[in-house]
Amino acid sequence: MSRRCELTGKGPMTGNNVSHANNKTKRRFLPNLNDVTLQSETLGRGIKLRISAAALRTVDHRGGLDKFLAKAKDADLSDNALKVKKEITKAQAAQA
Repeated sequence: MSRRCELTGKGPMTGNNVSHANNKTKRRFLPNLNDVTLQSETLGRGIKLRISAAALRTVDHRGGLDKFLAKAKDADLSDNALKVKKEITKAQAAQA
């Protein structure tokens, strides 16, 4: 399982550990990933995703998973999230 957010595409970054003597050694900054189940109002079920804490706050801010995915760029989404986005748009089209 890769350390990449399924909704935002946020992944590990690199940088340096800097000692008191100003010695620099490479290190990795890993994203704060959480396994969550988000509810889709359109589909009426929960979707399990591995997303960053920042993405979870953004989903809440935008008003839920359905609205977040509607605005999200396809390039940032994982294959699983892209599949869910297509299911939601298909279900919304059928309701209208």
